[in-house]
Amino acid sequence: MSRLDLKAFMQMKQRGEKITVLTAYDASFAQLFEQAGVEILLVGDSLGMVIQGHDSTRPVSLDDMVYHCRAVALTSQCCYIMADMPYHTYLQPTQTVENARRLVEQGGAQMVKLEGGREQLEVIEALVAAAIPVCGHLGLLPQSVTTPDGYKVQGRDAESAERILADAILLEQAGVSMLLLECVPAELAKRISQRVAVPVIGIGAGVDCDAQVLVSYDMLGISGGHKARFVHNFLRGNDSIEMAVQAYVQAVKDGRYPAAEHTYQ
Repeated sequence: MSRLDLKAFMQMKQRGEKITVLTAYDASFAQLFEQAGVEILLVGDSLGMVIQGHDSTRPVSLDDMVYHCRAVALTSQCCYIMADMPYHTYLQPTQTVENARRLVEQGGAQMVKLEGGREQLEVIEALVAAAIPVCGHLGLLPQSVTTPDGYKVQGRDAESAERILADAILLEQAGVSMLLLECVPAELAKRISQRVAVPVIGIGAGVDCDAQVLVSYDMLGISGGHKARFVHNFLRGNDSIEMAVQAYVQAVKDGRYPAAEHTYQ
């Protein structure tokens, strides 16, 4: 069984078929998610909060990411594997390429994801030149949040919305193969998804994105603390984790998730 690739996701976008994404941090969950029909596994630096117990993603190291990415890659046979580049690992082009190569060569990732807009064009271009696929991340940028009240919806006023849209276009021109939009109004996410050719993954970004992602612990209702508006517990009403993941996949495919109550205006 061969792994899904970027061509497959471009074709899905063109057909209007939704793409499903979940975070995965270990071998057992990676295998279960794949068997339940998830197409992309994101080894997220969210592990700093849900696995390690930190109050932000910043303490996560590159060694942490390589370790968890490798665990995911060992049991996944066909999912596409994306890995976050941790805080301060993509400050300049040479360092970025070296760090990304560790995630790919040692961790088994097919793509790396990094946060930021136009300020990241140089490092994105360096990664693309090194044949390392990149997912850009716009909207709420968790690595930039330093206090609990910093998790706010982005792009609600006209000026910031236009900047995010412009950044999305610039990142596509720089060569990203996917974009992730976090906590932005649904209408802005729809505009961006229609404007760029690459698949757009949403989290708190409305139903019109090409793909949806959730932190798996949130999707299963097993993470503590404040729950963002877009979080939905798919384990409630289902008898097993496998059934919960299948329910998530089907809800995304059918366009039932995210619903209006999960969406920012």
